Amino acid sequence: MNNLRKIGLSALAGSLATFSVNAADMSVSGSAGLTFDDSNRGFGDRGNGFYMGDSLKFNASGETDNGIGVSLYYEIDDGALDDHNMKLTGDFGTLTFDGHGGSSAFGAVDDKTPNAYEEAWDIIDTNGATTGGTPLVINGGGTDDMFIYTSPSVSGVTVTAAYVNHVSDAAESYMDFAVAVSPEMLEGLTLGFASSDNTVALNRDQEETTLYATYATGGFTVGVQSSDMDDTTANSDQESIAYGITYAVNDDLSIGYSYHELETETAGDGDQKSTGVSFSYTQGGITLGGAMNEVDNMGGTGSNDFEGYEFGLSFAF
Repeated sequence: MNNLRKIGLSALAGSLATFSVNAADMSVSGSAGLTFDDSNRGFGDRGNGFYMGDSLKFNASGETDNGIGVSLYYEIDDGALDDHNMKLTGDFGTLTFDGHGGSSAFGAVDDKTPNAYEEAWDIIDTNGATTGGTPLVINGGGTDDMFIYTSPSVSGVTVTAAYVNHVSDAAESYMDFAVAVSPEMLEGLTLGFASSDNTVALNRDQEETTLYATYATGGFTVGVQSSDMDDTTANSDQESIAYGITYAVNDDLSIGYSYHELETETAGDGDQKSTGVSFSYTQGGITLGGAMNEVDNMGGTGSNDFEGYEFGLSFAF
């Protein structure tokens, strides 16, 4: 990340009118990077496949008189306001109000299996949209203007909860939670659980759960995850299993393999199966990474098979 400019501030009075923040710093940053992708075997939606980042990130941070840390984040992406949030931190943990671009507690752990670049179900995109053109994944809910609380770690246990006050007329509110446990007596092991109960439409509810485990030892990291979604709409339930393994060949190079299988109740069609191989190489402030993924029976539709790949080059200076 490149620090383009730093500005000293005495207060964040405009955005945080109820706090007196001392010695806040505002930084503006961007990054130098080049990406090439083909999300659908030559039919991607990015023209010739090459593109670079076009965002500026604004961060402000400081501390109130009573010791509460306050931070503010805005991203200008392609000339428009994109991701933005405000965070309060202290002995109580972290409370985030996410205006846009954040993940709910469940969404943040929808796939914890290790990879060196992206998940097995990622990258594939047949229509440039968030629905219909990408593989299915059980990933919770959440939307803009969401509260996210993360507790401090207590004996290796961390709790995260997300809440949205009003999602739509059908779903007046949304809430989920996640628990992660890293036992102090077994270094490298992490166990996790997340759950959500969401009203997605009138007379339609979804209950989702996920369980995962990852373990790192030496240069290897392995993980497995099982997720389940119960939908009150007939023939709409889903179950998935995923696993992954990465190996740090040395301090600079990591390689990985991941697999994700999702079962639907659609009659006559096969399970969605996604596989991916990935790598990441860092040397002297330059990082090169990429993945080649494929999905069979995307969305549970038989013979709906696709392949895609993505490679990224970034510079830190």
